[in-house]
Amino acid sequence: MCIFEHSVQFKVKLSKRGEYALRALIDLGIAQELKRPLLQIAELVEKERLPVKFLEQILTQLRTAGYIETKRGKHGGYFISKPMDTIRMGDVIRLIDGPLAPIACVSQTAYARCTCPDENHCGLRMLMLDVRNAISDILDRYTLAQIVEITLRKMRRDRVALPFLQPRPPSNFAVPGAAPVPKASRARKPVVTEGMP
Repeated sequence: MCIFEHSVQFKVKLSKRGEYALRALIDLGIAQELKRPLLQIAELVEKERLPVKFLEQILTQLRTAGYIETKRGKHGGYFISKPMDTIRMGDVIRLIDGPLAPIACVSQTAYARCTCPDENHCGLRMLMLDVRNAISDILDRYTLAQIVEITLRKMRRDRVALPFLQPRPPSNFAVPGAAPVPKASRARKPVVTEGMP
């Protein structure tokens, strides 16, 4: 059996950090496709109901990796900095959460030999290699451009209001001359749970 000790954690579950990073990138991609390439962090926080400080850390990590950039100033914000068809979901998850492999001895990005005496004939390693391959095949197959296109197509088909069509101030700022919107009347958008085609 493959038992290992290594400083890199291996897990198959997507972390909250990974989830928020993907959601933010998808939102930035949707905004770009809707001709609204610049989003303020408050808009992402409001739409996705994410903790602002945590999201700031994640956006900094995505910016450092070259996926997004920022524009400073009153009308500044975040935007996708590279072609969306070059951003693979698997790469983003590896950046945020680390290796996709469930155990170190099958990882392509953080390989570590396990304590199994015969790694080439270890049944557990063979099983986990198949798991790693299945996960990476799916996540590396999809680009941000494809996920954005699938999401927008489904939203249009289901007649869901598209986000980011109108530039608007974040909800915590009062619009001069407008009546405040009571919290109870703010409807939550329906959750889309359909899988990929």
